[in-house]
Parts: sequence; structure tokens; C-alpha cells
Amino acid sequence: MSQAASAITRSPAEIVQNNPVSQAPNGICYARSGEITIAEADLDRMIAAVPTAVASALSRKAYYFVPLTVTQGEDTVIADRYDVALSDNAVCHRNLVLGDAQCVFISTRLMEDKFSVAFEFYINVGHALVERAGVSHNFSELAWQQVEAGARGETSLDAWEARKFATAHGVDAEKFKNEYLSASFADSISIYLLSLYLDVDYYDLRERDYPLLAPAAMAERLRKIAEIFPPNLGFDFNIYYRRRSEPR
Repeated sequence: MSQAASAITRSPAEIVQNNPVSQAPNGICYARSGEITIAEADLDRMIAAVPTAVASALSRKAYYFVPLTVTQGEDTVIADRYDVALSDNAVCHRNLVLGDAQCVFISTRLMEDKFSVAFEFYINVGHALVERAGVSHNFSELAWQQVEAGARGETSLDAWEARKFATAHGVDAEKFKNEYLSASFADSISIYLLSLYLDVDYYDLRERDYPLLAPAAMAERLRKIAEIFPPNLGFDFNIYYRRRSEPR
């Protein structure tokens, strides 16, 4: 019985050399490589959903959508298709500095559906924005007011843990408060971007390790993000608290 050939792996530098990036109208540079299942039109719209004001903070950064990004000891390789033998050592994404740019390799075949791929991309964008531009003062004020008012839940495990220590009144409370505000800002940006690209049922974001931020509090944060980073032409931001009835 013949066995399927193993996936071909290449170095990140080879992927960059052999796959020239495209630049979206908002300025984001990206490329696709190998057998990925997300349609080209879906990928283009995913990139285009990032508001120009956000994208402007991502200069000298390029995103590569690949089947699998695999760690092999201290090295990283990129598989040209999904391979079960490589999947155990695959990571959702890897940020690597190549030349004078930071390249982000996103493993699309670990997630398959466009919701998961998009959220992985937007999480990376949110954290990159915070790293380069910091946290909005207006957002910080809102988020901390919600904390002081006892808003239930949080937006990620990092935000949940940092908030717990920030409100414990320990010697490092201020440090954890800053970590909390950075995490919650990046999370909110990511969820906002996802909502521009797809219709999102907020409870699809639920995790086992922490309670999700109460919907009303999350809506306030997202509205604040929309004020700071208005949608690009062709994208709309709306919040609905109840799904519309499906037509019979």
C-alpha cells in the first residue's frame, strides 16, 4: 500500500523570497503560500476590514497565511500543506524578524474556518498596535471604570489574570493595572475587527478558563474602539442584543 508523501517544508526566509506580498488599500502587506483553504476573496476582505488608522501602526510588518508553521527545536519551518505528522509541533502563528521587517506566519490549517483564521490574525493585529502605539487614554478610563463598578468577566485569560492582581491592592498593583489595560485594549480591538469582517455571535468567543465580559460592558468597549478607529468604507459596525428571526 502506498503512503502519501510528507509535506514539503521550507524556511521562513524561502517563503518570503518566493511569495511577494500584496499591499491592501489600507497599507497592510500580506501573502499566501501553500495549500490553504480560505478563499482568496475572503482573505482579501479580512485584510481590508482593518481600519486604516490601525493599519498605519503596522509599518514594516507583513503577514503570511500558510498551511502550517512548525517548530523544530530552535528552528521554524513552513509546511506547504497540512500534514498530520507535523501538526503536533505546529503553532497558530510565529513572529519572526527577517531583514528589516517583522514577518508573521499564520497557520491557517490548524483552524480551517475563516472565523478562527480571522480572529487569529486580528488578535495579532491588536497586540501589535498596542505594542507600537500604546493604549488609548479614553479606552483606559472606560475599562477601569467598568472594573471599579464590578463588571462581570473579561475579554481574555491575560486580561482576567491581570485584573485580578491589579485589584488585589498588592505592591505590584499598578504594574498589573497597566498590563490589564494593554490586554483588554488589544482584546477589544481584535473583537471589533472580527465584527467588521463577520457577523459575530458574542458567545462564540466563550472560553472555559474565565467568564466572558458581560455583553453590555463589552458593547461599551467596542463602541469606544469604533470611535477611535472608524470602519473603512464598505464596512459597518453594529451591535445587536438579539438575533433577528430567520424568515420562514
